[in-house]
Amino acid sequence: MADQETSKGVAFGVSAYTMWGCFPLYFALFDGVPAWEVVSHRVLWSCVFLAVVVTLLKRWQPVKTALARPKKLGFVLGCAVLIAVNWGVYIYAVESRQVLQASLGYFLTPLVNVGLGMLVLKETISRLQVLAVVLATIAILYQLFLLGVVPWITLVLAFSFGTYGLLRKQVALDGLSGLFVETLLLLPVGMLVLAALSYAGVSHFFETTESTLLLLSSGIVTAVPLLLFAGAARRLRLSTVGFLMYINPSIQFLIALLVFNESLSPEKLMSFVMIWVALGLYSWSAWAGRSRLAAR
Repeated sequence: MADQETSKGVAFGVSAYTMWGCFPLYFALFDGVPAWEVVSHRVLWSCVFLAVVVTLLKRWQPVKTALARPKKLGFVLGCAVLIAVNWGVYIYAVESRQVLQASLGYFLTPLVNVGLGMLVLKETISRLQVLAVVLATIAILYQLFLLGVVPWITLVLAFSFGTYGLLRKQVALDGLSGLFVETLLLLPVGMLVLAALSYAGVSHFFETTESTLLLLSSGIVTAVPLLLFAGAARRLRLSTVGFLMYINPSIQFLIALLVFNESLSPEKLMSFVMIWVALGLYSWSAWAGRSRLAAR
């Protein structure tokens, strides 16, 4: 029975991360629709779809409890703002064909989590993990000084999602309920944006049948991998989920090169190699640490 549940967890995890990895192919279809308009629709239709899921699963109680305590919604609001920023920058990266930068951002995220845990939560980390964070920092500085550009897409994606994870630890809500409350808090802003676009006559919602269907589908596309991820997280060890996580940016990396034909200069490749080495050190340290704990 345990093996069967583990197999289900792996299937859910691989499915979730594969879907996230293929997001560039989906969001590239929104060509011509501004990122912030896509985000507004993503908030609206995610909220609608999640309301249906919450109803079907009879999970309204945690949502009601959270909304009944508005003074305690500060962390949830912070999560909502960060995830909206992450979504917007990611969609912009796809539309502007800078998927390599987005991929590097998600490769960097686990190391940002380690750094934030050390600096903010005062967590103790191993020497290998310190070395991994230092090497990742050098990789970013390498791009800054040798390439002469600030990899802002990489940094915003990594730090927005890393900080989102940090704040999410302070929220006593499960993944489904938390995401629903976050989208609820963003909904008024999203509705105002969509109303303003419609009033100005520049909305893409009813421009073509294709654009209407794409924008409507954004809610399902947002929620389904998150639900699959929640199923994986319940059934798998954290270390297994951590290793599966690299499927997402790896697929994005390949899509950037093979589908979007983005150029990968030797300097950019060196940045990726340094991040990959840092991730290898981090993963080895995490695996070795858990093995030692299991042996006790």
